[in-house]
Amino acid sequence: MFRIKQIQTTIENVIELIDSKNGTKARINLSFGASIDELVINNTKVITNLKPLDYKKTYPSSILFPFANRINQGKYTYNSNNYNLECNENEASNALHGLVYNKSFTVEEEKQFENQAEIKLFYEELNPPIGYPFKFRIELRYKLTKESLSLKMNVINLDEKKLPFTLGWHPYFKSYDLCQSHIKFNSTKKIKCDKNNITINTKEFKSKMPLSLNKITFDDAFILEHPRIEFYTPEYDLVLTSSAKENYLQLYTPINTNAIAIEPMTGVSDSFNNKIGLKELTPGKSYDIEWVITVKIKTN
Repeated sequence: MFRIKQIQTTIENVIELIDSKNGTKARINLSFGASIDELVINNTKVITNLKPLDYKKTYPSSILFPFANRINQGKYTYNSNNYNLECNENEASNALHGLVYNKSFTVEEEKQFENQAEIKLFYEELNPPIGYPFKFRIELRYKLTKESLSLKMNVINLDEKKLPFTLGWHPYFKSYDLCQSHIKFNSTKKIKCDKNNITINTKEFKSKMPLSLNKITFDDAFILEHPRIEFYTPEYDLVLTSSAKENYLQLYTPINTNAIAIEPMTGVSDSFNNKIGLKELTPGKSYDIEWVITVKIKTN
């Protein structure tokens, strides 16, 4: 039987979805944007929060909304109005990873079954900042089974005007040896960026798949032709799928961590300006997307 456990301290508020029988657990930090602190499948760590590294510098498993990646110097124009977002990437003076990664989410619904556990969370922005003056509600539904984790996200426009957005997710996948790991995805175009990781253009991408991660570092974005990414490690094989019609992928390898960020996105950096992947919601309308991680543990 799966169960749900809540842990509250003076520092954080955490929810755990647990399958003790199979050694499977998803730990969700409500205090930090409902991000995944840890995913363990069959006693094998799959997603990590990179501790002791600072969450506000690494954004592990952050929900990226209303923009994935960056907005150049935090400035954009929408419907003939100019806006300035707070720049939280100080070195490059960019707005980074959206506006909900540090918000506290509320539990709305819990479901516990023999073979799975589900939790529905939400955050409502009714007093939006000047840089993004749009009221919204974002709902997250995490579902854990003995070999998978799904994240269904629903964005609702609570405002009286259209709102622009892209979405993303920032999980770090752990491998005890990244040099023996491989990744596979279908793409023929890579995003070309400037020195501050702002999209300039696209360029042709050719590479034999699966791609070895031996002595390779990434901070690169790709246009996906198929909504499926495969990740192979010495401990497990993983498939990440998306329900969206238009999909982008950001790969990032932080140094000395044996982890890789495999970030599904619906747009690219500076999407509010270049419009690549940008979506709009009219008042009262909603948009949903689901990402599913399926894991197969290797046995010796």
